[in-house]
Amino acid sequence: MNAVDKLKAAAEKVTGEVKEAVGKATDNDKLVAEGKVDKAKGEVKGTAADVKDTVADAKDRLTS
Repeated sequence: MNAVDKLKAAAEKVTGEVKEAVGKATDNDKLVAEGKVDKAKGEVKGTAADVKDTVADAKDRLTS
């Protein structure tokens, strides 16, 4: 499931990057802002997935 979380996070980040680029190209400040928010959310979710992996690995090492 964590791979799915990472994939969703990456997709959200890319969506944000695209929105931001299109917003800049079309001089649409609202779209730029939405893109920045989506990109940040994707980055946070990706980091959270990495933390989950790290905690799971540490738990496995401690219980093995």
